[in-house]
Amino acid sequence: MLEEQFPELTDKIAVGLFGSGSECYGFDDDISRDHDFEPGFCIFLPGEDLVDENTAFRLERAYARLPKEFEGCYRNLLAPVGGRRHGVFRAAEFFRDHCGSADGRLDLKQWLTTPSYVLSELTNGEVFSDPSGLVTDVRERLNSMPEAVLLKRLAGNLLLMNQAGQYNYGRCLKRGEKAAAQLAANEFVNAALQTVFLLNRVYLPYYKWAFRALRSLPLLKETAEPLKMLLELGNGEEDARRKSEAIEEICRLVREEIYVQGFSDSESTDLEKQASCVNGKIADPEVRNLDILAAV
Repeated sequence: MLEEQFPELTDKIAVGLFGSGSECYGFDDDISRDHDFEPGFCIFLPGEDLVDENTAFRLERAYARLPKEFEGCYRNLLAPVGGRRHGVFRAAEFFRDHCGSADGRLDLKQWLTTPSYVLSELTNGEVFSDPSGLVTDVRERLNSMPEAVLLKRLAGNLLLMNQAGQYNYGRCLKRGEKAAAQLAANEFVNAALQTVFLLNRVYLPYYKWAFRALRSLPLLKETAEPLKMLLELGNGEEDARRKSEAIEEICRLVREEIYVQGFSDSESTDLEKQASCVNGKIADPEVRNLDILAAV
């Protein structure tokens, strides 16, 4: 369709599939078919100086006329919650709507505050064709988090791991507050997931894909089972003992990896001290002197 009806666009547009759907991670399965599941892809256009509104409208109409069914899968008639995922987009508007930057050049505040799952959705999936680098260049910028920001995020999450897991989980149990103890375990898991993905230089995806993605990481994927256990076990005496041991084992694995990567010189098992050491490794004084939790 593109070659026959829009040959003048083939060197200007980008075509791919990335974003918030499970199919963009390769995680879609039979269960995925119950919602927001359809054959589709994304066509990205440059600005109106290269592709005018009339041409964009004609391309949208052409996309809409593509087959309504493909290999037993049917196109959705309604846009999913969160907005349209497939079809024709202006590249600049697409990226600006998702991360606040049309070209992927984030300022310090944006790097510190943009959620990991947003960055994951903008850099996952695949670009099938992009002769001009229209979206590839933006995705490469977004995939290159400055080391100062990475270390700030890492330091903050290490501190949260310490507070929730090494400190508050046990104290809540001593007070008989099992529900509060489970909330502490949940907070520990969330911070540990962020930490593990940061150490892999991979963005943590939306929470329901976190464990699926964790098991495919090159580093620290062995934390998947103990982290899973922290969420699934109760907080009776024996389960609590196992969970406390799991927390310390996860902290040990994380501390060793931090040391291997040169982010800390400390051998302390206390992740609060590790967090302070990692924060001290930040070369940029502006970022280093921010509150240690500024990026979490």
